[in-house]
Amino acid sequence: MKNMKRTFAIIFSLLCHYYGISQDMDVVAKARQYPIEMNKPAVNFFEGAVLGNGGLGIVVVTRPDAVVFHFGHNNVWDIRVAENNRDIIGTFDEIFKKAKALSPDLKTINDDKEFKDYLSMTAENYRKSYPRPFPCGTVVLGFDRRQVELLGHKIDISNGVCEVYLLNNGVKNILEIFTGQSADILWFRLIDEKGTAQPSCFNRLRVIPDGSAATDMPRYTIANTASSLSFTQTLPYQEPDVYDKEKGHPKDRAFRLEARLNLPIAEGVHYNTLGIANPLKPLERYIVAGDVPMIGNISLREGLASEVKTNNDITPPETGSYQAALQDAREQWATYWNKSGVDLADDFLEKIWYWNHYFFNCAVKAGVTCPGLFANWSRGSIGTAWHGDYHMNYNTQQPFWLPFSSNRLDKNIPYVDMVHHLLPISRKWAKEYYGMRGAFFPHSAYPVDMTLHPYPVPDWGWEVFETPWTVQGLWWHYLYSMDVDFLKNRAYEPIKDAVMFLVDYMTRPDAHGAQWNDDKYHIFPSVPPELYGLQPGFKYNYDTQVDITLTKFIFNAFIEAVDVLKYQKQEAGLLKDVKRILSRMPEYSTAQSEKYGLIYTSVPEENDKMVYNLPANLLHVFPGEEFGIDAPKDVYNILVNTFKAHQNEGGNDIVMLNLQAARLGILDVEKFKRQVNYAMLPNKTVADYVLQSGGRYVDETGFDWMGAMGMWFENFALPVVINECLMQSYNGVIHLYPNWDKKINATFTTLRAAGAFLVSSKLANGTVFHLTIHSEKGGLCKLKNPWGTAKVLLIRNGKPSENLTGELLTFKTSVNERIVISRN
Repeated sequence: MKNMKRTFAIIFSLLCHYYGISQDMDVVAKARQYPIEMNKPAVNFFEGAVLGNGGLGIVVVTRPDAVVFHFGHNNVWDIRVAENNRDIIGTFDEIFKKAKALSPDLKTINDDKEFKDYLSMTAENYRKSYPRPFPCGTVVLGFDRRQVELLGHKIDISNGVCEVYLLNNGVKNILEIFTGQSADILWFRLIDEKGTAQPSCFNRLRVIPDGSAATDMPRYTIANTASSLSFTQTLPYQEPDVYDKEKGHPKDRAFRLEARLNLPIAEGVHYNTLGIANPLKPLERYIVAGDVPMIGNISLREGLASEVKTNNDITPPETGSYQAALQDAREQWATYWNKSGVDLADDFLEKIWYWNHYFFNCAVKAGVTCPGLFANWSRGSIGTAWHGDYHMNYNTQQPFWLPFSSNRLDKNIPYVDMVHHLLPISRKWAKEYYGMRGAFFPHSAYPVDMTLHPYPVPDWGWEVFETPWTVQGLWWHYLYSMDVDFLKNRAYEPIKDAVMFLVDYMTRPDAHGAQWNDDKYHIFPSVPPELYGLQPGFKYNYDTQVDITLTKFIFNAFIEAVDVLKYQKQEAGLLKDVKRILSRMPEYSTAQSEKYGLIYTSVPEENDKMVYNLPANLLHVFPGEEFGIDAPKDVYNILVNTFKAHQNEGGNDIVMLNLQAARLGILDVEKFKRQVNYAMLPNKTVADYVLQSGGRYVDETGFDWMGAMGMWFENFALPVVINECLMQSYNGVIHLYPNWDKKINATFTTLRAAGAFLVSSKLANGTVFHLTIHSEKGGLCKLKNPWGTAKVLLIRNGKPSENLTGELLTFKTSVNERIVISRN
């Protein structure tokens, strides 16, 4: 009987090799199961259909009288930047000296007028409205409500096609809409339920430049034809007080939004409430009815003003062009989906996984500017809060956690490009402000030309941890790909610069010496994320948990990078400093909770009753990756206590805190689902919603106040929480289903593990039914035995190989080797 079972296992595993899970799962079909739909007009920006190609972003709003398209683009920004007060900001040493002189008896540093004035002065540039994402305008397709009724819309997320449903004289028509994936063009056509092209049921076309354009900008110019409407907006390079509107500047940028039909359009009038006939707006026309099937497109050109204004290339709205663009879009979406997939018995979790991967692909693309807080969707002030910029104390990093375990590494390239964009100003600030080597990355930054730190305020602007956190994603890119060329050419230099700054900062006399009563190298001063600010007497401004854990992370990454690249000789001095500091790092601070026992705190001297914004007392779990489910028992118990004692006001926790819990294997998945549902907007994106008062929020606070600010790009990382429930590999050991109820069936295909392993598995009826590992780079694989300590058989490229036993399975692999692991 045993031999029969073993034979069956081998045969089954061989079949799995040839007809493996990655082939069985039709991920495109799986995505198609989860359309985003609304069965009524979606008149609000946050109800509309969300479309995009990674650069161009569109929200399709459906009114009872029109279909409305709002346009944005990751490359289109108000590029003006204020860089005043350069000569009076001073240096770190000067401001640190003033801060040390403040009385520790002050309640806050703002109680000292001179320092308060200094804080205000350093924040002056940030108080300007620019830079910011610049909304690219709106296009209206109107219809006669006496003839046409709007029913609702649906997005097929498998291919990005949106259908708007209409009743045209009682007959169902569909406005088919999609975003070109290879060009910034929105396409649309009218069809019936059988897909047959139909004549237009629309009677009005209008293009509306965004009303938020500043009056101190050059006015847009109009260019209309017999079948198109368009405007061009110049985006000045300089601030208003120096910019010459007539002459412009060589670095001015611009965009042109052009709506084009395959039908004629005509001028006309409309009647106001007084019965007076007024001409249509300059960018408004009536659509001339006819029997020709309607096709249209809306293109957005952006770039240097000198190029946009002379580029008159058009893509006519013709059937052939439409079909070619649609086929290209379907193929690119299929390629994206086939990177990885999940098949879960939990319908809600599966929706969250697929919906947010859809949104992420709409928002991010290699070769396009890295998205800011609200990505490529904007209208008026929507999408422009906090300049819509890069916040480097988690917001910018968080969405780019998704490309690693979800096996979409190409989507991390815009983040890498952003880091390199910030590198010159970060080096300049380290040298001129701090007097140190390397780079100090700014708290806030923009995708525009900068010569001055955008936020040199000594509160959040002194958050040291933002420097290692900024470059962490470059190391992860290497760790999950094992791409040595990437490490050498894209990752090493920024990582080394961060390390050099940290070494210099931590070896200052103020951060190391007899005054500390130890031999440690301290991180001082610094500021915990979203807490305390700069304090009189520097209370809460040293050895924050996040500073310690991310410094350890990037120091260890640097050591490994030097080893991989064989730079030991040329980096001997820096390597020696790094290892010395690592051996003398401060301990993590703790506090005793009467209810929960010993817990970690975000900073020394902190009490156990703090209400956090960021989950700052568990950052050594994630993103520090120092502790997790395999932590020593005594440490693990403290971590669990800390999670139980943690109070979070909401807003910056929905991904990170739940991810920390998953890493510890204690995530309450049902509670996580309820929180996601609470913060979900009608368009199915998930906003930052408040959870409790008592921290920065009060009972009078609108708990949904952040929901109207824009699409919270950072929360597209929600699938990472699900991935970590299914598989973890951060410490080099692959764990299957570490935070998953084994009674709930689950299948995943080609999730990416650290070490460049693609893992596919199926859990059914409480046991791991199948496991395949594809080794891209031929590294050493470590796997926690999913069957306890049972003997397993490795089938390599279809051939039965060795047996392994034990709780931890360790085995060598070859490049592009496919290994099926079967219980023997």
